[in-house]
Amino acid sequence: MTITGPVLDAADPVGLARFYERLLGWAMVECEGPRPGYPPQDGWTKLRSPAGDMKIEFQWEQHYSPPIWPPTEGGQQTMMMHLDIAVDRLEVGVAWAVEAGATIATYQPQEGVSVMLDPEGHPFCLFSTG
Repeated sequence: MTITGPVLDAADPVGLARFYERLLGWAMVECEGPRPGYPPQDGWTKLRSPAGDMKIEFQWEQHYSPPIWPPTEGGQQTMMMHLDIAVDRLEVGVAWAVEAGATIATYQPQEGVSVMLDPEGHPFCLFSTG
């Protein structure tokens, strides 16, 4: 068995895929538009890494609510998973992520890692490899 990558729920899966396409430079390789009788944001899409060894898929969820970061006791279900993204220089990676459409999370739990939120609220972490 081989894990090839995650699937993220979204209110606008194609819009979220376009964000990650810009952020990571990965190509959109499959995209299904709205199904007849469903809202325009319905759909599903997939990005594939340049090496072809990993993918990220995005699927429409009718009742999507962004994850909560940081977690709160008794609140909505918290983040179940997040993406770790390596960058050469953390400050440059953060600036690029913000330019691509991410926001910096208000809670930052550790030095050397920046928690970011994608346009749909999914947390992802940038960390420096240098």
